[in-house]
Amino acid sequence: MSDFTVPTQVQILQQTSQLKALMTIIRAKDTPRADFIFYADRIIRLLVEEGLNHLPVVDKHVTTPTGVEYTGIDFKGRICGVSIMRAGEAMEQGLRDCCRSVRIGKILIQRDEETAQPKLYYAKLPKDIASRYVLLLDPMLATGGSAIQAVQVLLDHNVAEDKIIFLNLISAPEGISAFVAKYPKIKIVTGEIDGGLDTHKYIVPGVGDFGCRCVGTGWVDEVEAWKGGVSV
Repeated sequence: MSDFTVPTQVQILQQTSQLKALMTIIRAKDTPRADFIFYADRIIRLLVEEGLNHLPVVDKHVTTPTGVEYTGIDFKGRICGVSIMRAGEAMEQGLRDCCRSVRIGKILIQRDEETAQPKLYYAKLPKDIASRYVLLLDPMLATGGSAIQAVQVLLDHNVAEDKIIFLNLISAPEGISAFVAKYPKIKIVTGEIDGGLDTHKYIVPGVGDFGCRCVGTGWVDEVEAWKGGVSV
């Protein structure tokens, strides 16, 4: 989609040489799983740090060891993370690395490979999530269906739309357009925007199945294990 205009709600990471090199590694089909995870983690850390920049702040005054007052800032309100399972779980450690003892909820959504429509299986969220700012975590924004449904779960738990920030590594224009049309108050922080979706609704050039490359199992294996109470 060469004529795609990036909405104002979307913040793309600064396209540095470092980021481009990291993206090149994780996109290569022959990158070993261990390397894929390591370099994807570096991008995730950049995304989390940029996401934190979009949280509201208040002035804060502290006294330094020299006895002089310093005027700084503090985040306004508390935050939590919510990962869209399974691929979103890969982003949890990056959030924990930046935010000590942060609470993290989970939403399990499966995409029907024939219809490309999302199906909600499970949601476990912090009890006080309505009072927090939420960083929604999912590496890929393809059609936008899973992310849109995940946000609806948050709204059903009384999270304000403008208190949600959606973090992802790679987006498709189709997914961005659908998401922003549904939730115009939510900011999206993404690493790169790709050309679009193929006939199977996968992002191209993309990275393939992010979850499979991280976990090393198929989606069916994951869902069946979850149903049986098995951790994979």
